[in-house]
Amino acid sequence: MKKLMILIVAVALAACTFQTKHRGYVFPDDLETRVAGIKTTAELQEKIGDPLAKTVYGDTIWIYYGMDENYRGPLPHTYDNKTVLLATVHGDRVIKTQILHDDDLPDIEMDDDETPIPAAIELNALQELFNNIGRFSPAGMGQ
Repeated sequence: MKKLMILIVAVALAACTFQTKHRGYVFPDDLETRVAGIKTTAELQEKIGDPLAKTVYGDTIWIYYGMDENYRGPLPHTYDNKTVLLATVHGDRVIKTQILHDDDLPDIEMDDDETPIPAAIELNALQELFNNIGRFSPAGMGQ
């Protein structure tokens, strides 16, 4: 009985992964000093890269974002080391840069609800199975 319990605990612990994945930009440690001397968009692209997004309305702002996503087995994902670089751009000039870290950013909770799609067809598993018959070619047919 003890051996079985030890085996179950060992398998359960082996299934728990502890890893961190980086999302977005990997900013250098000296980001503040690198960004401080930037005056043109060419310099910004050379030192940091292309932005993840640019604003559409109002002043043009280039947005750079990076964070670490932590996986801890069955526990919920956590995010840390969030950094956002905002660069206000006018033409080819960088007018202002602002760096936001974890403490400067608001905590936003994602809602678990799903947005309904208008005129969507809801099928159960059996209907879905029969609906897919004939849609796919057999393997190896090259179509």
